[in-house]
Amino acid sequence: MNESRKGAATGSTMSTGAPAASDRHSLTIGPDGPILLHDVHFLEQMAHFNREKVPERQPHAKGGGAFGVFETTADVSRYTKAALFQKGAKTELLLRFSTVAGEMGSPDTWRDVRGFSLKFYTSEGNYDLVGNNTPIFFVRDPMKFPHFIRSQKRLPDSGLRDNHMQWDFWTANPESAHQVTYLMGPRGLPRTWRQMNGYGSHTFMWINAAGEKFWVKYHFHTKQGMAFFSNEEAMAMSGKDADYHRRDLFDAIARGDFPSWTLSVQVMPYADAKTYRINPFDLTKTWPHNDYPLIEVGTMTLNRNPENFFAQIEQAAFSPGNLVPGIGLSPDKMLLGRAFAYNDAQRNRIGTNFHQLPVNRPKVPVNTYMFDGQMAYEHSGNKPVYAPNSGDRPWADVTGAVDDGWEADGEMVRSAYTLRPDDDDFTQPGILVREVFDDAERAALVEQVAGSLLGGVRSPVLERAFDYWKKIDPDVGRRIEEKVRAGAAPEPQAGMGEK
Repeated sequence: MNESRKGAATGSTMSTGAPAASDRHSLTIGPDGPILLHDVHFLEQMAHFNREKVPERQPHAKGGGAFGVFETTADVSRYTKAALFQKGAKTELLLRFSTVAGEMGSPDTWRDVRGFSLKFYTSEGNYDLVGNNTPIFFVRDPMKFPHFIRSQKRLPDSGLRDNHMQWDFWTANPESAHQVTYLMGPRGLPRTWRQMNGYGSHTFMWINAAGEKFWVKYHFHTKQGMAFFSNEEAMAMSGKDADYHRRDLFDAIARGDFPSWTLSVQVMPYADAKTYRINPFDLTKTWPHNDYPLIEVGTMTLNRNPENFFAQIEQAAFSPGNLVPGIGLSPDKMLLGRAFAYNDAQRNRIGTNFHQLPVNRPKVPVNTYMFDGQMAYEHSGNKPVYAPNSGDRPWADVTGAVDDGWEADGEMVRSAYTLRPDDDDFTQPGILVREVFDDAERAALVEQVAGSLLGGVRSPVLERAFDYWKKIDPDVGRRIEEKVRAGAAPEPQAGMGEK
């Protein structure tokens, strides 16, 4: 059967009542090409999703953060001309940590993925790196993102969170297996924000002064050592101190115990992406370090607490579309979707001119042709507000090939990425279970997943979940099914994955 006709929807429409093309795939040039601006259904879905809740963030509502500095200590100029990554450069930054699924009042220590969002105030403008404490994500196409987040939230009738709903989504989208395995393992319960790693997760482009292009992945490794809560410890802490992670970070910085991370990157030569055995732009996959080893770049240190949480943390606005010369996007569909969605969400959440707030304002002069709108403060006086103009106000006029672009050719399709030799959804999570987790962590994984499935997951989703875990690892899947069938698993720790 032609992939484009599989599961053709008959009941889904756009808000106008016209039939929706697809709720699973965005429109791209070829399976591996960029998302197109004229995919109106995707843009409408994201724009509406960004305005679903007011005023807190839709995902990543609960969080905290601090200011600091990044120092580039290695010479990586052969890969990028970005000013902040030139040896000796010191760049002020803001780092916001968060949980994904919980609302503003949810406990910090629920099992969940943690956001790891950075704003670098560089000499070339603001650069945002919006990642998580895991190197991968649940889905690879942004069309699925609103559906994923809703599946982790609350039921429309009772207003309660629901295990069945989230397992229904995960097992219907097996690409989620890698991230779900991370979530159900020890990294789902970091002991503190200071003791967890951060990742850019996506693949980005670096461009050097000669115009050569490279693909990169960012890894921030904590210098405090990684540490995790057990289910029991996390549950106890959620009742004792719902703001434990926020308090821990603030208190550590206040007493002069400044947390730090080492930034390393994996670098892939531009041409390798065309033939590498794993699609390097698939957000559900990692690059094996044996093929692309870590290259150290520098050190990030948090050394200053906010003076006003609302003004400096709650109103902080991040977007992976905020780039500087020497850094570009990639054909990663999720990254391209986020590059639009994040700033659009901020316009709804904070206001049209959110970028003029002090915490979001760059440290360099701004000459933008975005003007007026709600709460406008910065302005261009009586200079022309259009381009081109015959006045004394400059405008941008780059034509032809761009230094941060890539080639794309093919039909406009709605499709998953083209499969490569090692592109199945279960190999990498299986490696995580068998080669990274130890016996105790595997046993805890079995208890965690079985407890979550006993929390109201019904047929046929329950049987799909057993099959899902057997494909990740046959032994772990068998043990999970045995515990669930026997009804012997303990209650899981509350939070994402278990309520």
